[in-house]
Amino acid sequence: MQGIEEIMDKLIISPAPHIHGGDSVEKNMRAVIIALVPALLVGLYFFGLGALIVTLTAVVSCVAFEYLIQKYLLKTETTIFDGSAALTGLLLAMNLPSNLPVWIIIVGSLVAIGIGKMTYGGLGNNPFNPALVGRVFLLISFPVQMTSWPLANPLSTNYLDAETGATALAMFKGHFGDMPSTLDLFLGQMSGSIGEISSLALLAGLAYLLVKKVISWHIPISVLATVAVFSGILHLANPEVYATPIFQLFSGGLMLGAIFMATDYVTSPMNPRGMLVYGVGIGIITVVIRVFGAYPEGVSFAILIMNAFTPLINTYIKPKRFGEKAKS
Repeated sequence: MQGIEEIMDKLIISPAPHIHGGDSVEKNMRAVIIALVPALLVGLYFFGLGALIVTLTAVVSCVAFEYLIQKYLLKTETTIFDGSAALTGLLLAMNLPSNLPVWIIIVGSLVAIGIGKMTYGGLGNNPFNPALVGRVFLLISFPVQMTSWPLANPLSTNYLDAETGATALAMFKGHFGDMPSTLDLFLGQMSGSIGEISSLALLAGLAYLLVKKVISWHIPISVLATVAVFSGILHLANPEVYATPIFQLFSGGLMLGAIFMATDYVTSPMNPRGMLVYGVGIGIITVVIRVFGAYPEGVSFAILIMNAFTPLINTYIKPKRFGEKAKS
């Protein structure tokens, strides 16, 4: 008996999981930042100095606000080195025009970190994607500045005085201007936010995230497939009024949203079936807003709306428990 007691004293029982997969917050944040590099480089090339200023301002201010809020308001341990604040700033910058004044970027960073993230307790607790919270706040508060899109001008040194024009979605919705070619849409030779213009660069980022198994295919593919099918049906019904699926896929922030924003671990469903439902919902809402709404773009609103449904999806769409018998 004494031998058994000695063994039991050495036995440590702990809750699952018992196998460590090697993942960490820092590792995953770093992988997403690396995946965004191609899109960032394209944005820097086509928008020049303005893109650099906007990106640096957003990243630095997001990191600074998280540090200040944790240290002086919440009085908790700072977590700025896990990469999540820097990623929030980078994603916010990717969703902004390259001529946005610095003070507006700082306001957006404060909203993203202070309201979108730290109000709920920090990383892992926020119900909505923080970068999109900041972006939508700025869009509603500063609609003129947030919809003045600089024209693609490789390695431009202009910042606040850059020549502006409409995005492809705005031109199609308003039926004006010469539409960019499919190749321009794919490569990024057009107006738009810093990180959304090049579908090629964004797809390269998707490939990297899938190979590294940082995300699964369920959300981005379901979003893109839903947009393609829904917009394809509309186009077949009336090709004079509704854009082609290719145009819908390669224009606006769809690729950026589907790959980098909708796949946020915290604000998206936890199991594959739930992810598919979530992705389909984002795709449908995006097309509805683009086609029938007042805004030419609807990706940000669609993701935030489906973020709100994530707890409900997790509750009612669950994987089968191990050992559970099928209902007859």
